[in-house]
Amino acid sequence: MNLNTLNPQQLEAVLHTEGPLLLLAGAGSGKTNVVTHRVAHLVGSKCVDPERVLAVTFTNKAAKEMQERVAALAGRSKTERIQISTFHSLCCRILRADIEHLGYKRNFSIYGASDQQRLIKDLMNTINPDHGLTPDAILWKISDAKNSLKSPAQFGPFMRGDVVGEMAQRVYPEYQKSLKSYNAVDFDDLIMLVVRLFDEFPEVQERYQERFQYIMVDEYQDTNIAQFTLMRRLASKWNNFCVVGDDDQSIYGWRGADPGNILDFEKHFAGAHVIKMEQNYRSTANILNAANKLIKHNKKRKEKVLWTAGSDGEKIGVVRCLDAEDETRAVIARIRHNVDAKRMTYKDHAILMRTNAQTMVFEQELRFADIPYVLIGGQQFFDRKEVKDAIAYLRFIVNPSDEVNLLRILNYPRRGIGRTTADLLIRTSISSKEPLWKVLRKARMITGINARAVDALEGFIALVEDHKSWFRGGRLAGTAKDLFAAIGLEAELRREPDSREKVERRIENVQEVINAIATYEERDGKPTLSGFLEKVALLDRDEPGSDSKEKKLAKDAVVLMSLHSSKGLEFPHVFLPGFEEGFLPHKKSVSEAFDVDEERRLCYVGITRAREKLTILHADARKKYGKAEPRELSRFLAEIPEEVRQEEARAGFHLTEGEGGGELSMSDMLAKLMGEEAE
Repeated sequence: MNLNTLNPQQLEAVLHTEGPLLLLAGAGSGKTNVVTHRVAHLVGSKCVDPERVLAVTFTNKAAKEMQERVAALAGRSKTERIQISTFHSLCCRILRADIEHLGYKRNFSIYGASDQQRLIKDLMNTINPDHGLTPDAILWKISDAKNSLKSPAQFGPFMRGDVVGEMAQRVYPEYQKSLKSYNAVDFDDLIMLVVRLFDEFPEVQERYQERFQYIMVDEYQDTNIAQFTLMRRLASKWNNFCVVGDDDQSIYGWRGADPGNILDFEKHFAGAHVIKMEQNYRSTANILNAANKLIKHNKKRKEKVLWTAGSDGEKIGVVRCLDAEDETRAVIARIRHNVDAKRMTYKDHAILMRTNAQTMVFEQELRFADIPYVLIGGQQFFDRKEVKDAIAYLRFIVNPSDEVNLLRILNYPRRGIGRTTADLLIRTSISSKEPLWKVLRKARMITGINARAVDALEGFIALVEDHKSWFRGGRLAGTAKDLFAAIGLEAELRREPDSREKVERRIENVQEVINAIATYEERDGKPTLSGFLEKVALLDRDEPGSDSKEKKLAKDAVVLMSLHSSKGLEFPHVFLPGFEEGFLPHKKSVSEAFDVDEERRLCYVGITRAREKLTILHADARKKYGKAEPRELSRFLAEIPEEVRQEEARAGFHLTEGEGGGELSMSDMLAKLMGEEAE
């Protein structure tokens, strides 16, 4: 490991291993390099037992990259026992070992969004069939409570007339009881239950505190109350707690992230040492100056100034457009010019937007212009219905207490078990206080279930039991393939009234589930079906499937994505369209000063994604319900110094005095751009 490649601040961060450390890592300052060198230094130079080192981050991709880079620095034999994981993977591992203290079995299921919504919908209908609310709204309230470590008893009260809050208050306790009866937890429970485990069983907490002597947390500005509490508990014995982050990039307040965790680090951890990493290795000086001056308007922040040893670079382009279509054409003209004249690739360009509504016109015009693009976001692989149906069988085979997935697969594919039969089974389960799976086994004794349905139920039970034993015997992918064939999943998909192309794609997706199991079997030393399902449950939403973020970004295509999704990425040329009040800052945020601060941080993130060129665009008017409405320029543009920005004509040419004293006509500009004569 060569430490000579590090700058003075990076080197200090690597060598400072004892006591609490706050590493303020500005955008593009090489924090991943520092984090990996620091972990490698602990187990290499300082000879710390790898099992006593814990590094936590937010995504599986980041954890995997960190693991690989540490192994390259210090050797795989020394680093394979280091715990490098996401918050949720860490907590899942703790619960798999110790959840029995809380009355759960170790083979608990982890419910994803669709399972949660189905369960909450059933509970809402039981409480009030005429509620008129969506499960999503209730789930959001409950998730927010869990991220704040509020139990059902601590939840509320809500203002009179807050129908969502009142319903959530009634659903939350029943939801938790139902999850436990199904031996299931949801994503938010993973952290909340570990904190509860530590509260109720101090000896368990002491065991993990003793083990993890050195703890590091990446992206600390994104932690919520639950994550902060968990880490503070784990670090309290040795106090060798290093956090890495940038309060100026705290953009997830809407999902519970608390920038106060990083802003008040020195209050929470007495004697903390602070190191600022301000040298930027990504962007030009003009881009950094724009970002620095913008973010200074936020008063509640850690003072830092990004700088670069590189060149000033091009000034930031500011383009005034007539409307959304004109704005899109201005972006397309620049992309064409860069690809044709500058030999740039399509993937060198990113269009970053504040709202999803902005993407439609860009997709439409890029398609019309025959320019390849990828849209980051949207429905992901394991969110697709056919994939969730296939996974539901596997989840139930592992955990027969999982009644949500049992009801999902009971008559899918169709096998003659109708709604009336299902209702009878559910009512019998409730009245007898027996698990639904046990009730299914004695369906022949239940009055009202006809012989055809009984035969179908017994065939279903036999199919599940057979494949359960086959999965235990190994051959996970082969058994899954046999299971999907036995239930007739492909035939069921072919019966759906959709185009042949869509049906074939769905069948391919089911085959991809089998491929994913096979890949897991190849990579895991002791593969089990429950182990595979745990991997699926903990996957980041942007990771799985054939259309993952990484695969999309590898294509030579213009990138369309939200500002939130762009964090951590960089592109040679970045476009920020919709630089207007109502978009950026968003209309929902302008009434609250703190929210405007977060909008400014989001703008800062967008600016610092650009390496060589940044183009800001705004429109005079946009259509709303088919009628043009005037737009107001974003306040953030005035916060960017005039000396680093430059007005540009819509087709990509700077306005100069030698061009007739005014703006070129659109036809003239396009002619210059395309190398053709204007008509």
